[in-house]
Amino acid sequence: QGTEAKIYLKDNWITKDRISKSYRHPELDKQIRKRRTKSEAKLLTKASQIINSPVPFFIPDGSYQIKMPFIQGKKLSQYLDKFPIKKQKEIMKQVGQSIAKLHNEDIIHGDLTTSNMIYTPSIKRGDESKDKVFLIDFGLGFISRKIEDKAVDLHLFKQALEAKHFKNYEILLKKFFKHYKKEN
Repeated sequence: QGTEAKIYLKDNWITKDRISKSYRHPELDKQIRKRRTKSEAKLLTKASQIINSPVPFFIPDGSYQIKMPFIQGKKLSQYLDKFPIKKQKEIMKQVGQSIAKLHNEDIIHGDLTTSNMIYTPSIKRGDESKDKVFLIDFGLGFISRKIEDKAVDLHLFKQALEAKHFKNYEILLKKFFKHYKKEN
């Protein structure tokens, strides 16, 4: 459970259920939860057409829930530091490209940390790796053309990387920005 929602896993499906806040007026709470659920579902749908991100499957009209496929993988925040530096740099390349693609489409993630990234390893074929990084949890996301909003996304990622992955922080950030700039 997070501050905004409870997450359930059943039959390889994730249900994100936006929870009520007792400190808000009940009618206002319903409106906020519906609007945020609808907004997140739209962002997820748009993002999944651009990058690796879960595709919402079922969102009942007026609901507080989003149903999406479970992504089998490792939370990047817990595993990034355990990989060899070469693998960490490959992952940062993919993350930089993905964030640039989102920003090119004016999608702001809003909570850009390695806790909201799932790494899915796959079998390596020759020199080509099919590993994927999925971005999840667009609950604080929004659409914006403002450079400042994109910069805040990047600043948050920089801070999260420095705090959680400080051992190789500078190397990883450099790799991230190199590939972000190539795409953006």
